[in-house]
Amino acid sequence: FERRGSVHGVLRYLIDHGVALPDRGRGGPARGEVVWRRPHRGAILNMLTSPTYAGAYVFGRRRAGDPCVGARRRSGPPSRRQEDWRVLLPDRWPAYISWSAYEENQERLSANRSKHKGVPRGGPSLLAGILFCGRCGHRMVTCYRNNGRDLRYECTRDQINHGAPRCQSLGGGALDGLVTGLLLEVLRPSAIEVSLQLAEDVELERARRHRQWALRLEQARYEVERAERQHDAVEPENRLVARTLEQRWEAALAAEAGLREEHARFVAREPPRLTAADREAIRALAEDIPALWRAATATAAERKAIARLLLERVEVTVAGASENAEVVCRWAGGRHSRHALVRSVRYTTQLSRHAELLERIRTAHAQGLRPPAIARALCADGWRSAHGKGFTEGSVRALLTRMGVLSTSPKRPSAVAVRHQDELTVAEIAARLNLPEGTVYNWLYKGRLPARRVAAAWHTLWLLRLDDVEALLRQRAGRSRLPPRRAPS
Repeated sequence: FERRGSVHGVLRYLIDHGVALPDRGRGGPARGEVVWRRPHRGAILNMLTSPTYAGAYVFGRRRAGDPCVGARRRSGPPSRRQEDWRVLLPDRWPAYISWSAYEENQERLSANRSKHKGVPRGGPSLLAGILFCGRCGHRMVTCYRNNGRDLRYECTRDQINHGAPRCQSLGGGALDGLVTGLLLEVLRPSAIEVSLQLAEDVELERARRHRQWALRLEQARYEVERAERQHDAVEPENRLVARTLEQRWEAALAAEAGLREEHARFVAREPPRLTAADREAIRALAEDIPALWRAATATAAERKAIARLLLERVEVTVAGASENAEVVCRWAGGRHSRHALVRSVRYTTQLSRHAELLERIRTAHAQGLRPPAIARALCADGWRSAHGKGFTEGSVRALLTRMGVLSTSPKRPSAVAVRHQDELTVAEIAARLNLPEGTVYNWLYKGRLPARRVAAAWHTLWLLRLDDVEALLRQRAGRSRLPPRRAPS
């Protein structure tokens, strides 16, 4: 439980390694005898919450019923709070774990509930469960948007419970990046110790699994020998008893054979022992903690577990609606550290140096600098936009427009072409005579039609007379093939 962190984690470990749990038979011929059963969540939880395994005698863990209404003397599940117990006498039984370890287990079980920080889960958030609001002290919730690609921390307790405005919120990318850098700085000096502890843990885990299998094989062999002794001790004339004992003996032999086959499969799947070269490889990897942290094989839950081992809680306080925030890290052991954070905001007006930024841009524009040059100067001086990125030509031009320095509708050349009464454009000629525009342009470029070229806005227009086009058509095809005119719209 100390390594897995949850009841479900312990359950999965026992099932994966084929470890059974003992239970007292409650009915039938095995009543009162120890029976080894498949692991069950309730049995694991009872073992973790029972103070007997910590060597303490406890009385009165269940609430007493009301005898006036016919209730049972004891009802409900046993209480886990020590203040509800009527009697608590420590150090009365042989203890499997210390009392301090028992209390730590209860704290972790309580933290695993939904309203507490719980065990690390698979979301990309690094500080889920340990991040608190520096204004009101409530735990901040984790929000994933854009299919989980955008992370945001929000303090919404008073908003949900009392209808108050949202306390504060900020993007999680910058905050997680800051805390990640702090964690890597803390982990770097202990890289060698981490690598050696990892190698030792691997061997200890191997020894524990082999010890479990040795005990299971020993128990199976004991059952076989016991059944054999019972069969040999029966009188030959008691055929019915002998037949029953023989069936038990055969069942015990079959169970032992099945267990040995399962053990053989376990040994075949067991990873090889770490060689000297493997230990050196682990030590080399441990020296590069940042690479291990960012490796594709490292999961978000593992990063969270490391963060929770080193950090008790993180508090963040945003200065108003600006981009500045203060982060307080409370490390394991009682040490505190304060750090400044620059977050991204939605609008430029939220920047704490907004007035200074506008004055800088206005001064640069007055000196004759164009928006690209202003953007380069701002980036060189370390200015950042509302989204935490460098300024670009477009962002500078947008600010100049909002300031009124650049007009939103600059003076454009006139798009009205001055023409005579009988002049038409190429599009109008093509529509009147039912001709393709390309044909008319072809005649213009070859000089077969007299025309005049005038400017309109940023373009030029060809103006020509309808009579000249009709004359050219009669010359080329004859009057009978002249296409009919269309009435002007």
